[in-house]
Amino acid sequence: MNENSSQTIKELSEDNEIKNLSELDNDSVLQNEGDSFEKVDIPSADSSSSRKDTDFDNAGFTQEEFASLLGKYDYNFKPGDLVKGTVFALEPKGAMIDIGAKTAAFMPVQEVSINRVEGLNDVLHPSESREFFIMSEENEDGQLALSIRRIEYQRAWERVRQLQKEDATIFSEVFATNRGGALVRVEGLRGFIPGSHISARKIKDDLEGEYLPLKFLEVDEERNRLVLSHRRALVEKKMNRLEVGEVVVGSVKGIKPYGAFIDIGGVSGLLHISEISHEHIETPHNVLNVNDQMKVMIIDLDSERGRISLSTKALEPEPGDMLTDPQKVFSKAEEMAAKYKQMLFEQTDDNEELSSASAETV
Repeated sequence: MNENSSQTIKELSEDNEIKNLSELDNDSVLQNEGDSFEKVDIPSADSSSSRKDTDFDNAGFTQEEFASLLGKYDYNFKPGDLVKGTVFALEPKGAMIDIGAKTAAFMPVQEVSINRVEGLNDVLHPSESREFFIMSEENEDGQLALSIRRIEYQRAWERVRQLQKEDATIFSEVFATNRGGALVRVEGLRGFIPGSHISARKIKDDLEGEYLPLKFLEVDEERNRLVLSHRRALVEKKMNRLEVGEVVVGSVKGIKPYGAFIDIGGVSGLLHISEISHEHIETPHNVLNVNDQMKVMIIDLDSERGRISLSTKALEPEPGDMLTDPQKVFSKAEEMAAKYKQMLFEQTDDNEELSSASAETV
C-alpha cells in the first residue's frame, strides 16, 4: 500500500474515535473529567506557573500613559476652585450636585444666586449641568459645599469695574432709603447713593421704586463699597447742553456759609461766596434767600466730579451791584456774559501765542 493510502486509513481511524467519544453520556464524560484531573494539577492564582511571561514594554500603553489615565480620576478639589457639576436632586435646604467626587456635593439654598429668589426652581433644574464654586474643604462625611452666588459675585464686580472704567451711565431702581441716602442694586450688588448725590429736585423718602440714572463714584471690592451718584449723571447730561460763559436762570435751593446751591434745570450748581460780588460779603444770607429766582453765569464745568461752578460777580456792571441793585445785574446779564466770553477768547489767543513763542525759543 502506498504512503497516501496509509495516511487516509489513519485519518479515518481518528475520526471514528472522535465520533465514539461524542456519543458517550454526559455523566460518563463528567466522571471521566473528574477522574482525569487531580487537585494538584490546577495551579493557584498566585503561582508563577499560572502566568505567562509578558513583554510589558510592548503593551498597548506606557506606564506614563497609565499614570495619566489614573490622574483623570484622581480628583483633588480645593476651596476656591470652579468645577463642573450636574444637579440630581433639589431639596428644601439646597441642591445635591454630582461633581464626580466619591460623595455628592451640597449647595445651600442661600448660595444659589446673588439675587433674591423664591426657590431653587427659579435657578436650577434636575439634570442641569453648570459651573460651581467650591466653598470649603470636605466635611466629616466627605461632602463638599458649593456655590453659584460666589461666581456671580466675582463676575458682578468685574462688570462694575469695567462700567466705571468706561464712565458709563447706568439706570437702577431704588429699593430702600435711609438716613444717609438711597440703596440700589447694580449687577446684583448693593450700591449706595449718598444724600448729597441725589438731585435737589428729588425727595429722598419718595424715591423707593424709582429708576435713576447713575454714575460710579467708588468701586472697591475689597471693602465691599459701591457708591454711586445721581447728581453726577444728571450734571453730565446737562453739561452736554451747557458751556462756560453761558447765562442760565436758576433758583436758590440751599444756602451754606461758603455759598449757595442754585438749581438750574434739575441739577445744582455752586455759587461760591467769592463769586457773588466783587465786594466782600460776610455771609451769603445777607444777599440771597431760599427760592430766589436769579440769573447766573457758568464759569466752570467739571464732569468728572459732577460739579458746576456759577458766578454773579462776573455779571456785575459795576463792582458791588449784587449788593445794591441785583435786578440791574440780571437785566444786563447777557451783555456782561458776552464781554466775559470775549475776554476768555482773548486770553486763549494770548496763551497760544505765548506757547508758540516759547516753542520757537527752545
